[in-house]
Amino acid sequence: MKTLTHVTSSGKAQMVDVSSKPDQLRTAKATGHIRLKRETIQLVRENKMKKGDVLTVAEIAGIQGGKKNSELIPLCHPLAISHIGVTAHIDRSGIRVDSEARCTGPTGIEMEALTAVSIALLTVYDMCKAVDKEMVIDDIHLIEKIKI
Repeated sequence: MKTLTHVTSSGKAQMVDVSSKPDQLRTAKATGHIRLKRETIQLVRENKMKKGDVLTVAEIAGIQGGKKNSELIPLCHPLAISHIGVTAHIDRSGIRVDSEARCTGPTGIEMEALTAVSIALLTVYDMCKAVDKEMVIDDIHLIEKIKI
């Protein structure tokens, strides 16, 4: 069994020391979904939600969220992020959000990609909550993590 890097030998939480690790180009992709009622999907598609353009606002919020990851998740390292892209698109049952994040450094970028998706989906929820009380956020997961 692997040892947990975020826990000391006495069981205390710690930030991992990555100072001895080499810088590498790191990329991560994540995805997630929010289920919406048909009527809500139609309002989003026609850009008739009172709070504005749901897809564009969610994409921008996702980018902002990914950039704030180390402030939100304890023990995550602040990274020199070189790219975060977020796309939101309507599917048959709601909205799918995909993200891709890149950095060059000694530690990963997957939490930023996952945070970007999560914040984008929460933004959709916030913008649609007045008309849809049955929304469900699900299927948030990492698709890919690469280091070169």
